[in-house]
Amino acid sequence: MQDPIDPVKLDRLAEVAVRVGLNLQPGQDLVLTAPVGALPLVRRIAEHAYKAGAGLVTPILSDDQVTLARYAQARDDSFDAAAGWLFDGMAAAYDKGAARLAIAGGDPMLLSEQDPDKVARANRAMAMAYSGARDRITRFATNWTIVAWPDAAWARLVSPELSAHDAQRRLAEAIFAASRVEDDGAVENWLSHNAELGRRSAWLDGQNFSALQYSGPGTDLTIGLADGHKWVAGATQTTSGILCNPNIPTEEVFTTPHRLRVSGTVCATKPLSHQGTLIENIAVRFEEGRIVEAKATKGEAVLQKVLDTDEGARRLGEVALVPHGSPISQSGMLFYNTLFDENAASHIALGQCYSTCFHGGDKMDTDEVARRGGNASAIHIDWMIGSGQIDIDGISQSGERVPVMRKGEWA
Repeated sequence: MQDPIDPVKLDRLAEVAVRVGLNLQPGQDLVLTAPVGALPLVRRIAEHAYKAGAGLVTPILSDDQVTLARYAQARDDSFDAAAGWLFDGMAAAYDKGAARLAIAGGDPMLLSEQDPDKVARANRAMAMAYSGARDRITRFATNWTIVAWPDAAWARLVSPELSAHDAQRRLAEAIFAASRVEDDGAVENWLSHNAELGRRSAWLDGQNFSALQYSGPGTDLTIGLADGHKWVAGATQTTSGILCNPNIPTEEVFTTPHRLRVSGTVCATKPLSHQGTLIENIAVRFEEGRIVEAKATKGEAVLQKVLDTDEGARRLGEVALVPHGSPISQSGMLFYNTLFDENAASHIALGQCYSTCFHGGDKMDTDEVARRGGNASAIHIDWMIGSGQIDIDGISQSGERVPVMRKGEWA
């Protein structure tokens, strides 16, 4: 039977990951994390990395069965622990100039049948242990990117009506299309796409809105923007001057909201797949930047545990604009994966902000980011609030309303 994953397109994805996603520099080391099933992509990325002059490529693999063994057999106190030594080593590698590449994949519902308290505790411990490495990522202290592998279990979840072979083929083709690697010239296509996203972010920067106003079914939300915020899209420059694309794919233009200036109500327009739980129909109310009421028709207990992670978990760290007509949205697929689903609709993120979304953010310490309104947290979780029924206005510094999106499309 024919391989469900086109090897030519897989090779293009690996090349785009190295040349566009990372923009890997000659002599630069690479830290690569991936599920063990993604080894075919890992190997191709390593090959392209070494062709680009990489110093040392270090893969770190995870395995779903090993993860499940922990929940079946591990001592209870193990769920409050994480491999801090590993994350400390990753942070040290970034400080020495190593690039970071993550391959997303695996079964999104892997932990759906596990004890939610243990899942929450393990996630909290991992988030805390990873904080140092995550800080380097959010500050763009090094070049990094995320790409996806069409895992068989993930494919069965997305297309349960198809055979295992056809489901994986459908997911693979959707990943390749969204990642813009269907045809020759993928690298050049990405340069053109980045230019268009850059035009959008430049317009938003020129407007210097004080806030965004969202209106639509179940949504009446005002998101104040941080002082000195900067809109970022597509390619992002690291503190050392390397231009990288942190997400493959990407359709978003995003910035930092002010953690104290969010008010009103908002409903999710797509389910949120979080650590093995599908959270559906999220509806929250903000007061003075903080979520004071949160509901969901499914997975509400997990949502509440996420919100209780720390003080910053109930506040916003990102606001992103994505047109309803994006290729991922038009595919009609629910990917159960934030890397893709966030690029189907405008979204917000609970938790940690990106300091790069400030003018001069590369020179700011954490105290200055906080003074400008940036949020701090051990989490950063995106969820979708945009649709073809949502209107967005920018509020100027003088209080005038400027149409930004109408029925989910750029105005």
